[in-house]
Amino acid sequence: MTQGKNIATIRTTACATLLLIMWMALAGCATDPTQGYTSMSVFRDDVQTVAIPIFENDTYFRDVEFDLTDALIKEIEARTPYKVVNRTRADTILIGRVRKVELDQLSKSRLTGLSEEVILSVTIDFKWQHQLTGKLLVERQQFQGQSLFVPSQPSGEPIELGRFAAVQQLARDIVNEMQAPW
Repeated sequence: MTQGKNIATIRTTACATLLLIMWMALAGCATDPTQGYTSMSVFRDDVQTVAIPIFENDTYFRDVEFDLTDALIKEIEARTPYKVVNRTRADTILIGRVRKVELDQLSKSRLTGLSEEVILSVTIDFKWQHQLTGKLLVERQQFQGQSLFVPSQPSGEPIELGRFAAVQQLARDIVNEMQAPW
């Protein structure tokens, strides 16, 4: 009989604790993020669709603009409530230009003089704006993504691996910039 009372007491205490935690979580949330924690989306609710034309490329590095546009489309579709559509159906448009792609040697082999570690940097300008009103939502100049790759043996990583990683980083950072202002 005593064991039955202990189990009932434990269940009652557990339920009360769970209700208290839920109440505290709801009490801590606010509909306005400036007033406290919120469970609302961090992305704008006045935008449903985005058009992303292929970025312009001012560099001699080929296809970086295609890789960046592709990574950006995938990142927007995966992480935001927005749908990527063609320009004629979109609420907003995200356009950009690849300004620089640079390779910086971090270290080289004392034996061969060849690069052991290289940082690949991709610098872009982009802007995101409403198509109907022309209102600028986000604009960034000299926005940069970087990655490290090891072209020397035994790794022998190709430059494309460094470019891929830098472009992926840029796509993640651009989507972070698309979050609603607080």
